[in-house]
Amino acid sequence: MAGPKRHLLPLLLLSIAALFFYSYYHSTLHLYTSSPNPKFSRHPQIPHPNFTFIIKVLAFNRLDSLARCLRSLAAADYLSDRVHLHIYIDHFANGSADVDQKLDESHRILEFVDGFDWNFGEKLVHYRTLNAGLQAQWLEVWWPSSDNEFAFVVEDDLEVSPLYYKFLRSLIVNYYYSDPNFRPYIYGASLQRPRFVPGKHGNKIQLDSETRLFLYQLVGTWGQLLFPKPWKEFRLWYDQHKAKGIRPFLDGMVTTGWYKKMGERIWTPWFIKFIHSRGYYNFYTNFLHERALSVSHRDAGVNYGKTAGPDSHLLDESSLDFNLLEMQPLSSLKWYDFCFREVLPERVVRRYDELGSVLHSVQKQETVIFVNLYGVPEMVTRNMLCNFERLNIWNCIFIGPESDFLLDLARRGRPVIVGDDFLSSVSTYKETAFEASEVINMILVKAYVIKKCLESGYSSWVMEGNMLPLSGSPFLELDPSFDVYTGKSLELFFIRSSSSVRKIWVDSFMSKIAATSKTMLNKNERIFAHVVAKLLEQKGVPVKRVDDTSSGVDIATNYVNQSSLGGVEKKIAFWSWQMSLDLLRKRLEEIRLWMLDDDFSCKAVVCHRS
Repeated sequence: MAGPKRHLLPLLLLSIAALFFYSYYHSTLHLYTSSPNPKFSRHPQIPHPNFTFIIKVLAFNRLDSLARCLRSLAAADYLSDRVHLHIYIDHFANGSADVDQKLDESHRILEFVDGFDWNFGEKLVHYRTLNAGLQAQWLEVWWPSSDNEFAFVVEDDLEVSPLYYKFLRSLIVNYYYSDPNFRPYIYGASLQRPRFVPGKHGNKIQLDSETRLFLYQLVGTWGQLLFPKPWKEFRLWYDQHKAKGIRPFLDGMVTTGWYKKMGERIWTPWFIKFIHSRGYYNFYTNFLHERALSVSHRDAGVNYGKTAGPDSHLLDESSLDFNLLEMQPLSSLKWYDFCFREVLPERVVRRYDELGSVLHSVQKQETVIFVNLYGVPEMVTRNMLCNFERLNIWNCIFIGPESDFLLDLARRGRPVIVGDDFLSSVSTYKETAFEASEVINMILVKAYVIKKCLESGYSSWVMEGNMLPLSGSPFLELDPSFDVYTGKSLELFFIRSSSSVRKIWVDSFMSKIAATSKTMLNKNERIFAHVVAKLLEQKGVPVKRVDDTSSGVDIATNYVNQSSLGGVEKKIAFWSWQMSLDLLRKRLEEIRLWMLDDDFSCKAVVCHRS
């Protein structure tokens, strides 16, 4: 009986081997063959051939917290993707009390991590020899090896939803790898529930039930996905500022108070200062009922003196009542700044017929302010924007030649008009044989912009880059009996939307503006207000000419100081175009109207509740 059994053994082993290779072949076949119906593939294609997703876990001395965090990460659905896990364990500080106890804690954490199974990719453990602290843990956690490598950073007291990776993967596919939706100024996505507005006196977070995804400037440390290029840019920015001793102070922000109290133990004030200077944004979710894909248990540590408990409810399959992977076009999403004020980015007007909708979105009390940026230094414009934000002036549109700077203004939520393109789109301008002149074209852009504004029923202010408002609009005391105001020498101009003015401001009037301007070019290139006022008076329109020194103050005079700006009658500070940039900055600093920092971004975030 024993003999036949021995002969059957090789045959049995051969059968088992054949069955193994058959099963292996069919289990891997889908990796090399296309699905007959790609829309319903159970194994969606990777976003990019070099796509790499790395989970970065920051740990210290909380074993129970870390165990909970890692188990939740291992319970997620990774869709057969290769996902790597890197764990960074900080060391306790030298000279700490109870050294033996702390060594035991560290060794128990290491023992747990070493024995933790991670079956989705490589597992890397970095155990520090010295105490780095939370700031260094974050800042040193990643240097992207390519533009297709993404880091998902979690602190050890977090717990993630089993659905978190599916969501982040879909977001990367739809907003990073999709050309129509990609924007280089989006730096990642936070999975935490939005609860905090860092700008002092900012708006409360109020979102409608239909908004599931939006953009917000604030970084979220409770489950933050980082995109590679912005993170590299931040690290280089940080190195430069840290080496020069520049601190991340940003007036008007709660986080600046945190930094003054905690110093280099925290990293977020640095990143917030960087984001503010660049105007970058972060994806956030809004799942209602206090649900989120990442929950912080707020265990005792650097951020909390004692355990505070979960901040949200974890979203999972049992509580999912909507399509989590449905992603709207980027153009449909809402954007919010540090004050949680809604921002409308990328309003760039290149055609006459595009201006109407932008006027409607900008106007305040049926008035629009147009700012001419032709010939204005970038630094002066940036300082003007800071003053506008301080005074809560948002009903303005900037006119200038095409440039990266002009388009950057639009990206940051300030609507712009590309002068040359706009003028070329005006049919009557193309049909008229105006002599090609940059100055005449600049004047005509203003004229046609006002024409569209009048047609839309809005009044207009036109101001130049050599002036700053000292209070909100109106910049002059307006008398209802006058439809037109202008400075005697200052290029500040106001025109009221009235039926009498609208009848005059037609295409033939544009031709007269151009012809009259040509005869005066040798006298002054900044002649728009003077020419228009003169022509309107010839048509019988009463024009109010305001003495510049009664309504404004010339900062070139030596006796100007902060107190001289305090009178309610002073509405505008102005200066000569011949003033050097260094002297201009010095004068504005003396009267506290220079509001730029060393990055040429605003020194402060100023919130005005909506």
